[in-house]
Amino acid sequence: MLFMKQKRVYVVPHSHWDREWYFTIEDSNLLLVENLDALMTVLENAEEFTGYVFDAQSSLVEEYLKVRPEDHNRLKNHIENKRIFVGPWYTQTDSLLVNKESLIRNLLYGTRIAEQMGHSMKVGYLPDIFGQNAYLPSIFKGFGMEYSILQRGIYNDQINGDLNFIWKSPDRETVQTNYMYLGYGPGKFLAAEGEFYEEKLGPMLEKLAELNESTDNLLLPSGGDQVFVRSHFPETIKKLNEKDEKHEYVLSDYETFMKETWSEGTFPNVIEGELLASQKSRIHNTIRSQRYDIKQLNEIVENKILYVLEPLAVVGQKHGLKYPQSWLDQMWKELFDVHAHDSIGGCNSDDTNHDIVVRLEKVNRMADGLINIIKKQMTEAISKKAGRNDLLVTFNTKPYAHQGVMEAVIFTNSPDFAVKTLNGEVVEFEVTDQTYMSGGKKVVVTAEGDKEVEIPGYYRSEIHLVANGIPAMGYATFVVEDGAEKVNRVAEIDSSTISNDNLKIAFEDGKLNLTNFESGGTIEQLLSFENVADAGDSYDFSPLKGDKEIIIEDAELVFVEHGNRIQMMTVKHKANVPGTLKEREVKKNSKTLEILTRLELRVGEAFVRVEHEIDNDICDHRVRVKVNTPFTNVQHSYADQAFSVLKRGTENPYLKNWREDGFVEAPVPIYPLENFAAVSDNEQALALITKGLKEYEVLPENGEIALTLFRSVGLLGRDNLLWRPGRASGINNKVVKTPGAQLQQKLTFEYSISFTNEALNPVRLFQVTEQYKQHEATYQKQTLNTFEERLERFEIPYPIDQLDDQFSLFKIENDQVFVSTIKQAHDKDGVIVRLFNPTEKAQTVSIETEQFAIQVLVNLHETEAEAIEGSFEVPAKGYTTVKLKAE
Repeated sequence: MLFMKQKRVYVVPHSHWDREWYFTIEDSNLLLVENLDALMTVLENAEEFTGYVFDAQSSLVEEYLKVRPEDHNRLKNHIENKRIFVGPWYTQTDSLLVNKESLIRNLLYGTRIAEQMGHSMKVGYLPDIFGQNAYLPSIFKGFGMEYSILQRGIYNDQINGDLNFIWKSPDRETVQTNYMYLGYGPGKFLAAEGEFYEEKLGPMLEKLAELNESTDNLLLPSGGDQVFVRSHFPETIKKLNEKDEKHEYVLSDYETFMKETWSEGTFPNVIEGELLASQKSRIHNTIRSQRYDIKQLNEIVENKILYVLEPLAVVGQKHGLKYPQSWLDQMWKELFDVHAHDSIGGCNSDDTNHDIVVRLEKVNRMADGLINIIKKQMTEAISKKAGRNDLLVTFNTKPYAHQGVMEAVIFTNSPDFAVKTLNGEVVEFEVTDQTYMSGGKKVVVTAEGDKEVEIPGYYRSEIHLVANGIPAMGYATFVVEDGAEKVNRVAEIDSSTISNDNLKIAFEDGKLNLTNFESGGTIEQLLSFENVADAGDSYDFSPLKGDKEIIIEDAELVFVEHGNRIQMMTVKHKANVPGTLKEREVKKNSKTLEILTRLELRVGEAFVRVEHEIDNDICDHRVRVKVNTPFTNVQHSYADQAFSVLKRGTENPYLKNWREDGFVEAPVPIYPLENFAAVSDNEQALALITKGLKEYEVLPENGEIALTLFRSVGLLGRDNLLWRPGRASGINNKVVKTPGAQLQQKLTFEYSISFTNEALNPVRLFQVTEQYKQHEATYQKQTLNTFEERLERFEIPYPIDQLDDQFSLFKIENDQVFVSTIKQAHDKDGVIVRLFNPTEKAQTVSIETEQFAIQVLVNLHETEAEAIEGSFEVPAKGYTTVKLKAE
């Protein structure tokens, strides 16, 4: 009689490959080539070594082949035969600190590259990222993946008897998921003898069996960070099967484990939404305010590419310009390296963080240059047809007509000028800033030699142009008349209030008070600032025992400026604070924390634009702005994530007994946001829409929204934090100092405050976000200044002969639906438009266009499905992707 083994243990050899961390990307790539060389040799010499998961990253393929191009076919053979698993990711991205489209693009590049090499792993693999985006199940499904495997973010009481469960997104899409309860490295030191076998393996397998009531299949991930292939694994598996009568061991991979386990068993447990639990694995909730400078620059670059460059390039392509796909490929791959979980988290060495900033600055310059070229080439063609050289062209990259203000920079000989339509109608605008600029000198070659000639000076004016009706996904043209009638300017006045049609801010007795004209409600003491010690490290904020927060409430009015369309107020907050942790401990205040705040109200906007400036020379501290609200005893907050708004408790019920319950990190109710965070009752709502600020907390008693501006720390890892007991995170056997993470520099912070006389409305919040984060560009044809735009002074070709003075590529009419991307299709056979619907009901939409004859539904992988006849549906809290084709 044969003995039937009770449990099957799927041993999955793998390496978790950090692109950079306390080491640089160059260090990582040097190791990669050595390790991948050796891995392929092992696989070629041992058929019984069935496969190896190389962290689901296709970037590693590209990096290897840069150095070993001669091994392309060798590597392709292993990937094609499922001996080496790469994809679906390009890099293991953080899912809570980047734009939703960056997640999708990461998978688009990752799957396509892996498929070209023979196979992309069909598992949404999440071994180490710090929290899971609520829409990952839906996004994985959009790439044809039915499975996901993850480590972090689940509470023990969510397991409900099995580590396999259904993970559901807000749009109701699901993936079949396995939770790596013991992390991704329990089998890293797999052995059939010695301490590991005698003392560790048995208890680990018993625990896994205890947590898998519905299956006899147990997953044992067997790898670690940057590990070298364990060539002994096949022999070790053989020995384990000879010695252990309770288990059958098989060398396997994640695809095989998931397919066999889910085909054999039924797992009814459903877990919904984002996963942020810090019970079993550290989630590093406050990493979202670490190295704020990186987060800020990343958002600037993402928004510029997604909402200006790509849609503008689509318009240009329709008129005959070459879509800059090769440049965009380079830019996105640079960004994907930035988006790797350690990288964007900022929990790195100073050398690595420096490289990340340089990478972002490089991509930002590339985006500026490409935008400059496209605008200039199109404007030149418009100018030729119009027969004049004094044009201002406004580009609208939204799928509906632009209404309201566009910001532009104008150069003129005179301080006074006019903006008109081509028909001579005057267009209203206001100068918000004007500077006289020296023309400098030029060298003129004469018969007597070179001579320097003085060039007359000119004026640079920043204006707010009332640009109503700019065509959807298109442009309109205006004329700049130099030396015309006197312009309207914003000017300093003797006042203590600013206002528009919707809101008023009054400075009274050192405090800022905000009034909503529609409701008549006033929020007193709108802003205050909190300064506390940060005794943490690059992963986590930590309070300092005995430290008391310093609250800065009273402000000094600096000046007020009024114009016809814009009003601004500048105030200053300051307080004496400790300069270091040691000074915090002895209550010595040797430094002055000074915060300069500019508040701005514009005609037609129902929100306040806020900008803070801090020249930071203080170490080991955290600064939060506390925005007051009209609410008390607040039970819930709201924030956007990907395609809709999530509702969260302002208090975490697990926090009370987190130590007794064995949490590895305090489950503090500090949350991430993508664009905005809000509080609301049945009658009013107050929201903060941010630019690069990614962390907030709502204080339930008084309803304040505490938005973290930044934190400064000087160590990569530190032991025994108040909110995170035990070992240091990251590299825990060496002290890595990070003076650069103290952010001793000038910092700026931008957000807006929306205060409305209605309950929380997701559509309104996404509308304000779109209005606040510009989706437009302008270009003036002029010869006075050749340095404002990156490439203005260089000669370029002009491929387009002539263009009409206005144009629209397409438009959508449903104002409940928003666009997350407009770009060339990856296969270059059309234009991709992705629409999302944050409401509770499905929305019917049509794309109206005379430029495209065919519309086809596609998935996130851009694989075509059925053709569209007329309108189509965007599901509740979901998205729909359409490909537009000429024929």
